[in-house]
Amino acid sequence: MAKRSLLPSLAASALLCAQSPDFARKLYPVLENAQCRFCHNDNGIASATRVQFPAEKAPTGEIAAFGLRLRALVDPSQPEQSVLFRKPTNRLPHTGGERIRQGSAEEQSLREWVLHLASLPEAPAVGPSSGVRSQPLLRRLTHSQYNNTVRDLLGDQTRPAAQFPKEDFIHGFTNQAEGQSISPLLAEAYNRAAEKLARNAFRGGDRNHLIPCKPVSPEDASCRNQFIRTFGLRAYRRPLAEDEVRRYDRLFQAESSRAHDFLTGAQVVVETMLQAPHFLFRLEDGPYRTAANLSYFLWDTLPDEALLQAASTGELKSSDGIGRAARRLLADPRARPALDEFLSQWLRFDRLHNAVRDRRLFPEFTAELVGSMTEETLRLFQYLVWENGNFLEFFTADYAFVNGSLAQLYGLPAPREEFERLPLPASTGRAGVLGEAAFLALTSKPADTSPTERGIFLREHFLCQIVPPPPPGVNTNLPPPTDEKPMTNRERLGVHLANEACAGCHRLIDPIGFGFEKYDAVGRFRERYHLVIYPTNDELMKRVKTKPTEYRLPIDAAGKIQGLPRSDFSTPEQAGRILARDPGCQKCVVKQLFRWATGRQETAADQPAIDAALAAFRYSQFRFQQLIIAIVTSKPFLED
Repeated sequence: MAKRSLLPSLAASALLCAQSPDFARKLYPVLENAQCRFCHNDNGIASATRVQFPAEKAPTGEIAAFGLRLRALVDPSQPEQSVLFRKPTNRLPHTGGERIRQGSAEEQSLREWVLHLASLPEAPAVGPSSGVRSQPLLRRLTHSQYNNTVRDLLGDQTRPAAQFPKEDFIHGFTNQAEGQSISPLLAEAYNRAAEKLARNAFRGGDRNHLIPCKPVSPEDASCRNQFIRTFGLRAYRRPLAEDEVRRYDRLFQAESSRAHDFLTGAQVVVETMLQAPHFLFRLEDGPYRTAANLSYFLWDTLPDEALLQAASTGELKSSDGIGRAARRLLADPRARPALDEFLSQWLRFDRLHNAVRDRRLFPEFTAELVGSMTEETLRLFQYLVWENGNFLEFFTADYAFVNGSLAQLYGLPAPREEFERLPLPASTGRAGVLGEAAFLALTSKPADTSPTERGIFLREHFLCQIVPPPPPGVNTNLPPPTDEKPMTNRERLGVHLANEACAGCHRLIDPIGFGFEKYDAVGRFRERYHLVIYPTNDELMKRVKTKPTEYRLPIDAAGKIQGLPRSDFSTPEQAGRILARDPGCQKCVVKQLFRWATGRQETAADQPAIDAALAAFRYSQFRFQQLIIAIVTSKPFLED
């Protein structure tokens, strides 16, 4: 008998679904309410499994196609023994616990769909959503890029964007196009900054040599035209169109004639250009867009003359030409602070700089110590990037760059010079970024460590997995330790595991944090858990308790990263080795840099480019500069 052909299209798949139980309207909402999509996506905790949900708010056709792809998880001879039925109901051990309650109406909807899929002769050939975007993203200059751009364009060092409204972190960074609209407050700030910048640019004459010629009169048309074209090329990162030149020429002429002063006309042109969408947004096209993408990625500022020249001659139309340009930019000192900014956002140094500690417990936690913490992490990153080391040492390095205060915190001998590279004795249990005070303090609370925060941070920042938020209405408070029942963090967090609504996620994050419990809220090693219970106001009033009581409790530092093979650990050094060998962590490094470079989160359409960049990264023995070259020569980078 001839074999039945596979369904070739989304349309055919949707038609088949229309003749069967309504997956999109009946079962899919059940799976959404069960929060399955949070884990089962390319950036989810269950990203390595066979189930990959469509994006949020996906069209009905994609949802229908997804429903048919679930056929791969169905045993047609024993439908109710299928993974698709037994996993979400927790009949088979499921990391997320019981997501669909046994005996419920939701379970019946699941059973009906499983039975329908079992009746199909084979899995339909339906691919995942392409995720193709219809047009390039509209990207705005970040505050850092704005400051650097006006510095290099006008010679201005005042960093005006420091006074702008705060930027939002989206997908881990502030440069994501999704969050780069201009609010009324930001528009007003741009207007004020443009007026001040233009005025300062010509205060005391043309001190920064913005005028490329010497005007013979306030009405010198030739010099006026040269200025408009040369300044416009740099400000807009592309040559001005002729109608733009004429418009700015009329504006210049009117102002210079009124004031009888050439520089007054230049000033109003500068002020107007600095408020224009073509300055504030990345609206370049063709090779000039490539030039701007390269310079803002690798220098965090506008293209220089050589890069604009490469765009005009067509050199940036080939991968070889783009690679040569990128290597030149990487060899320039401006690349270092640009990549430092990437690291500081990837690891959320802003949170550490804004952190507070209970001064009674951690008197050494000062702004100076915090600065030392972030500097240590930067030094490790810079060493691996610019000395072309194996970047996986970011997680496994058995050395650290410390100053006197960090050496004292770590129990190391004092360095001979600031941030000297010192070996880390095996007895410290430290290695790489996970053993540094920056990570350990960043993921703690004012008075204690937070195993939950440490687990979330590791999953989100180093595995690129999105941890679902707590279900609505769930009480997230933990029982406080008392003199009658002093408890460690592990004992208190046991409440999460006893509540099925919480247990699904906390089984994935809390055990990670437990492996770091021998390092306190400032990153200092501790053999035992130091618990201080202060008297309450009521106890003080009644004189039941008048001073704090202290306990030294044993610490169980057994940790595990669920979903990763051989992932039991009890020190940062062991956790770092687990991450370094994990393909998901290696891919996450690629994803984080991809998001920073393109200003958006990756889509299904980007997977071939990300996989190719990961392959190049591995082939180079994980040289970070080679990863950069792979990303800048990829199709998504050139299109964004």
